[in-house]
Amino acid sequence: MRKTIYETNYDRLIKLGVITNVGAVTDQYRRSQVAGLMDWVVERLPHLDGASGNDEGIAVSLAHYFEQNGDMCKDPEMVVLIYPSQRMVEAFTFEISIPPIYQQVFPEPRKLYPHLRKELNAFLRQWLNNLIAQQHFVSE
Repeated sequence: MRKTIYETNYDRLIKLGVITNVGAVTDQYRRSQVAGLMDWVVERLPHLDGASGNDEGIAVSLAHYFEQNGDMCKDPEMVVLIYPSQRMVEAFTFEISIPPIYQQVFPEPRKLYPHLRKELNAFLRQWLNNLIAQQHFVSE
């Protein structure tokens, strides 16, 4: 049976070291550095756990940052929700600093924007593929 985008993105997070094979998020904060590329930062966000209305959802920020005029700018940051028992992950928010864009799939628990959900999960798939191709990995 063919995997859904949520399941394949989950598998990609395993490959990138964000979660273990059994679905555990390994640390609170980690960074992957690849020469010539922006660092990739992974941070646990427990205050957003269950934000979709599914109590199991574990919130994690995935981000690239650059510095401009002394400020750290997101390029991009995505908050994803991980559902270990279902072996799925989905986009929750997308943000970039320049130009300022902020999008949220679930404006409140159990309410969602279906078109945005589809669009952001497709972006997440491509971004995770790029990170793998660039040999990013967040080790403990």
